[in-house]
Amino acid sequence: MLGEPVSYDRVPYFFTDQYDLGMEYAGYVEPGGYDQVVFRGDPAGYEFLAFWVAGGRVLAGMNVNIWDVQDDLQKLVRAGYAGRSVDLVKLADPGVPVTDLLGD
Repeated sequence: MLGEPVSYDRVPYFFTDQYDLGMEYAGYVEPGGYDQVVFRGDPAGYEFLAFWVAGGRVLAGMNVNIWDVQDDLQKLVRAGYAGRSVDLVKLADPGVPVTDLLGD
């Protein structure tokens, strides 16, 4: 736009805070457009990350009461949109930093 070599590549995003529950979601997946949801953390304790995955690619991610990971989730989603897959075992492992999942 206006002659600048810039692309608009924002990842869809929303957040909500409901009492003691805070969530941020990035990405977009149509109903049935994913193979599985991979959880990392403690869903029963309301502290987890969730990833909607198709063919090993992260198409959307949500953090629930885990903060300061949204930028990394958006990087995973962008990589997934670009066709890059991740190791699903590592994706589910809270011991593997989210920043290490793309191997960059």
